[in-house]
Amino acid sequence: MSNQTKVVEKKYLLSFILITSLFALWGFANDITNPMVAAFKTVMELTNTKATLIQFAFYGGYATMAIPAALFAQRYSYKKGVLLGLGLYALGALLFYPAAQFQMFGFFVGSLYVLTFGLAFLETTCNPFILSLGSKETATRRLNLAQSFNPMGSFLGMTVAARFVLANLNADKHLDAVGNKIEFSTLDNATKALDRLHDLAVIRDPYVALGLVVLVMLVIIAAVKMPNTTNKEQMHPLQSMKRLFQNKVYRTGVIAQIAYVAAQIMCWTFIIQYAENLGLTKEAGQYHNMLAMGLFIVSRLASTFILKYVNASQLLMWFAIGGITTTTCAIFIVGLPGLYCLVATSVFMSLMFPTIYGIALGNVGQDTTLGSAGLVMAIVGGAIMPMLQAMIIDLGTVGFLPAVNASFILPLLCFIVIAFYGKYSSKILAKD
Repeated sequence: MSNQTKVVEKKYLLSFILITSLFALWGFANDITNPMVAAFKTVMELTNTKATLIQFAFYGGYATMAIPAALFAQRYSYKKGVLLGLGLYALGALLFYPAAQFQMFGFFVGSLYVLTFGLAFLETTCNPFILSLGSKETATRRLNLAQSFNPMGSFLGMTVAARFVLANLNADKHLDAVGNKIEFSTLDNATKALDRLHDLAVIRDPYVALGLVVLVMLVIIAAVKMPNTTNKEQMHPLQSMKRLFQNKVYRTGVIAQIAYVAAQIMCWTFIIQYAENLGLTKEAGQYHNMLAMGLFIVSRLASTFILKYVNASQLLMWFAIGGITTTTCAIFIVGLPGLYCLVATSVFMSLMFPTIYGIALGNVGQDTTLGSAGLVMAIVGGAIMPMLQAMIIDLGTVGFLPAVNASFILPLLCFIVIAFYGKYSSKILAKD
């Protein structure tokens, strides 16, 4: 096999390994944060809607910082963008310590906002960096391979959330004389204060540890020489934006990416509420989330292999149709089979983010860095849609369905958008 057909060439291998490790780091941050919506809802006595400010801040940070990150990377280098991203990531994580001391929900939200400034830098720089480390014909496969490590970090984040956070929250452990759960909101103020002090420390500790790990990675990457593959020819953002907007595959790809991120965050955040509605605990709901992530990882690796033989746009369309099927079942089947269908949705989501990313950036040429920022800004879908879903869940019931079931109409609509993009991009690219 020639160097031109290798997914990762030997000269880029060390850089590929180090940058790929960061995919796991931001995966960990994503999926230790999703269950925090349920944790903060109980500990801080919030509605589902207000608790999703966690997601709004987390994914809103991407929208705020994606374009500045792209301009920074283009002005300097991918590596410097990565280093700045790691610095902001560590700062946001370490701010959880004073947030827990002050016991202010707004402080936690602000800390996550800063943390995701760092993640925006990392995703805006790491994704195109991976695409640039080798030939264009293997770029989408290379990004899928790198992205395969993202759910591994996500799985670890979910495990920490389940075993070290949700399982250790005192707010969920109060029982009456006959063993029935006592709602936290009904406890006396002194008991609530003690529980809140303990539980916020439980939430805090994984983030502080994460911040220290990120600082170690910053030092390692700073010490390693990496290829400067940033395209420096295009330095006119307005002209670049105009060309990107005129590119049909890219323009619709941003819309598809908004839909995908929204669907992913909704399916993984509210699986706990779906399980609780069936009488399961938060911890049990999170274990179902971990099962979903396990399926996601296996499917991501399998789809990376399949992409060697199947057109990326067509495979994306068929996976989206699979997502449409499973979310429809999750809506209308009330009971454990519906929960299993929701878990199975992760099989079909596995392919989507890197494949949409690779298709959309496949023919943007010199506008890759700013184009990457647009696709990272699409992560804002994870800030807005979960809040809309939470509003539906807070209704209690919708017609003959539990509101939590009915709320999954939103991910269903997202998968319809993605299926359309798979078919549309296949048609457009076939003409080129």
